[in-house]
Amino acid sequence: MQSDAQLSTASLNDKADWDAYSLTHESTTAYHKYAWLEAVEHAYGHKPLGVIARHPKTQKVVGLFPAVFMKTPFWGKQICALPYCDVGYGLADNAEVLQDMQHFLHTKMANAGCRKLEIRQAESTPPGQDIQAGHKVRMLLSLPESSDTLMASFKSKLRSQIRKAEKNGLTVTLGKTPELLKHFYRVYAVNMRDLGSPVHALGWFESVLAAYDENCIVSVVYKGDMPVGAGLVIINGNNASIPWASTLREFNKLAPNMLLYWSLLAHCADSGIDTFDFGRSSFEEGTYKFKKQWGAVPQPLNWQSLGADNKKLGSDTSPSTSKFRPLMESIWRKLPLEFTIKAGAYVRPYISL
Repeated sequence: MQSDAQLSTASLNDKADWDAYSLTHESTTAYHKYAWLEAVEHAYGHKPLGVIARHPKTQKVVGLFPAVFMKTPFWGKQICALPYCDVGYGLADNAEVLQDMQHFLHTKMANAGCRKLEIRQAESTPPGQDIQAGHKVRMLLSLPESSDTLMASFKSKLRSQIRKAEKNGLTVTLGKTPELLKHFYRVYAVNMRDLGSPVHALGWFESVLAAYDENCIVSVVYKGDMPVGAGLVIINGNNASIPWASTLREFNKLAPNMLLYWSLLAHCADSGIDTFDFGRSSFEEGTYKFKKQWGAVPQPLNWQSLGADNKKLGSDTSPSTSKFRPLMESIWRKLPLEFTIKAGAYVRPYISL
């Protein structure tokens, strides 16, 4: 069944209405703010293809679906909802509007000769259904009304780990200054090289800060004058997400990650945020356990790719079986830092992860 909503590709003229709708929708995220589309276009030149749905008589917004057209030298043309983050699904008043917006995007995809439409869904887990080990999830934490209440809710072991960082002489600074962003970027670049992953250019983060403005905060942990941990949080209403957090592994024994996350969680709780998204993890593996100790709970991710015939090409959130990726990561870890920064700036715009 189709709705009678009027659909169009959103532009800057729709930004205020877009943000007003995304601000209050129960399924919204920090990535649903129009700022994400602005940052992607400004930093990397990819064309925003967000769909906005309006009531035919009142012109009231009844749905939105953020998406980006990407033309890459490696994989051709595609529409991604959304690149460089964990989620990018549509928000709507009802299922009919949501279906119409997805069909609108699929038509755009077919007309542009794209090879796929990728939609990064988040799902609730049905009662009694287990999450498969290794499946990708995002970790969500409900925040209380203050940082004091949040700290009191933690187990004693977690509180002692936060205090350990302070006892080890670590300090933390929050803000949005250019100097702080450069300190963040240095830690991020080293960490990503050590993980074997190409980095975004500094200009990408400058674009994110400019687009989100007061709805963005950077935290940097220092040992003396040296940045040893850093994170960046974006906000949309009562929702906050941390797309990037890094530490220098040689300083991990000092627990900089504990002070880093605490500083951002405390800031969000005291700022009236009620949901904090720790980002993507593999269920029961690695960073999942770190995020779980803060009280975060998993929400399964379901990234679906649709082909020109509207059939599913597969899911990108099941456990990986690629043998090629570990080899590439191993090679990347051994490269000089400055080379990985320059190379990352060239290839990263075309990697939607």
